[in-house]
Amino acid sequence: MSAPRQLPPRVGVWLIGARGSVATTVVAGCAALTAGLRPPTGLVTETPAFARSGLPALSSLVFGGHDTLDCPLPKRAEQLAAGGVLPPGLPAAVEAELAAAEREIRPGGPLPGDTRDEEELIAAFATDLRDFVRRLGLDRAVVVNVASTEPAPTGAALPASSLYAAAALRAGCPYVNFTPSTGLHHPGLAGLAASSGLPYGGRDGKTGQTLLRSVLGPMFAQRALDVRAWSGTNLLGGGDGAALADPAAAAAKNAGKERVLADTLGTVPEGQVHIDDVPALGDWKTAWDHVAFDGFLGTRMVLQTIWQGCDSALAAPLVLDLARLLARAHERGLSGPRPELAFFFKDPVGDAPASLAEQYAELERFARRLSEEDGR
Repeated sequence: MSAPRQLPPRVGVWLIGARGSVATTVVAGCAALTAGLRPPTGLVTETPAFARSGLPALSSLVFGGHDTLDCPLPKRAEQLAAGGVLPPGLPAAVEAELAAAEREIRPGGPLPGDTRDEEELIAAFATDLRDFVRRLGLDRAVVVNVASTEPAPTGAALPASSLYAAAALRAGCPYVNFTPSTGLHHPGLAGLAASSGLPYGGRDGKTGQTLLRSVLGPMFAQRALDVRAWSGTNLLGGGDGAALADPAAAAAKNAGKERVLADTLGTVPEGQVHIDDVPALGDWKTAWDHVAFDGFLGTRMVLQTIWQGCDSALAAPLVLDLARLLARAHERGLSGPRPELAFFFKDPVGDAPASLAEQYAELERFARRLSEEDGR
């Protein structure tokens, strides 16, 4: 009698902000790739460097999450297709997968009038996560925050992003904060992060303007060119544009953009980054940079760059990359901050290089480590 066929492990991806543009693109995109409807463009973990890393298959990922909005995922996907974010016809082709993920979305918080204290909210969120893993028979789940940016906290109270982060660790789930929000960076969670025995990634996904800065900054430094000023402007709409219209939220976002220049140039040049909400742009954004620098004998020169793209389409494959990498790290028994994932973040955790090229080299080493027998 033959042995029973062993089913491949299934991995949960629990999205904070599960009905937003990024989350919807993640779910629809994963379904499209699994069905062979689209190639894995933009998915780093589908490149040859990760072929032997033992990452969970895209077909094994199961989606759920928390959100305070009530627009169902199939309807949100239709809206994104109408705006050109998703290909025409894709929402209908993956409607079953979108509906399945929609059934696993639970109410987030705190909402206005919510009388639950921090402990009660954390416990409720953690219960939702444990139920998700248990009920669907998952091997593990990774929590990824893709919600709108929140202002930096001004007191000891935990902001919503930190409540979700605490719940993730309490439920035994690796955690990624793809937003500039506080999340696991709150001082009140340092002890929990250290004692959880779980791997976790950095903060604020690097998808556009900062991605370019992490390449250009080292170029100027390595060629001994003196950068005098570096200014930037972002025009964006959608939920991010509305959220970042709040100066406090914009300040949290800009901190990462400015940090990469200080880290790669060794100095802080003049200039600031401005963020303008342009609702007509929807999920599309334009980022413009103006770099003033001195060359040989003090010759003054200028570099200007324009980056135009769709935030959701840039972010979604990276969310899948991070979920797969952290799930594998968890399977291998790795814990604590994972500086090897700096390639994906404006604000990495641990001791990580600032140059994109060096970050990618670290990521490749991590891919080889994950494929090793021990993995520690």
